[in-house]
Amino acid sequence: MRRFFAIFLGLQILLFGLELLQPVQQHVVLPWTALLARTCVMLVTWFDANAAAMGKVLWNPATGFGVSIEPGCNGIEACIILFAAVLAFPTGWRHKAWGLVLGFAAIQGLNVVRVISLFYLGQWNEDAFRIAHEYLWQGLIMLDVLIVWLLWVRAAPQRAVAA
Repeated sequence: MRRFFAIFLGLQILLFGLELLQPVQQHVVLPWTALLARTCVMLVTWFDANAAAMGKVLWNPATGFGVSIEPGCNGIEACIILFAAVLAFPTGWRHKAWGLVLGFAAIQGLNVVRVISLFYLGQWNEDAFRIAHEYLWQGLIMLDVLIVWLLWVRAAPQRAVAA
């Protein structure tokens, strides 16, 4: 357990440190965040034509309201925590690969729901937007990370869990 925890913390320090590097921000984080905004617009326009993306901003041209997807809101930090937990867990690389891929999809899928819900909440009620953004969704994304990791651990080969 100590080994897992030490590796988990070390990987988080490493991955969060890498994320802060300017080249990583420029070539990974910012393009990813813009893609997230475009993906949200694509989904929203299936049922609402009043949505557009400009860089990392999802906005409604009719009302002028928009949400800017800032660091901490793009799902990257949640993925870093999950990736560190998956990589630190004593199991085979094949199982780890599945955990990374499926965990990434689960976190980013929920994050798309998060961004779209905040986009509509902000247009409806500023107080509801603030509460959902600052408290509700922060906790739900971290709960998603925990649940995904626990389900992944449960699916691990038995010899890995005993180690």
